Amino acid sequence: MVAKISEFKGHKIIELSNGEDDKFPFSFGLAKAKLILDNIDEIKKFVKESK
Repeated sequence: MVAKISEFKGHKIIELSNGEDDKFPFSFGLAKAKLILDNIDEIKKFVKESK
């Protein structure tokens, strides 16, 4: 996995991908990052139950 920090319209974002050749990386800013961290246990549960 590759994580890159960059900017979008003057705001820092993080872009996550499965590698340099990933055609569909996704990115999000600080507000969504905080939302993810606040719900990390639910996300882990979702992943575990979806395997």
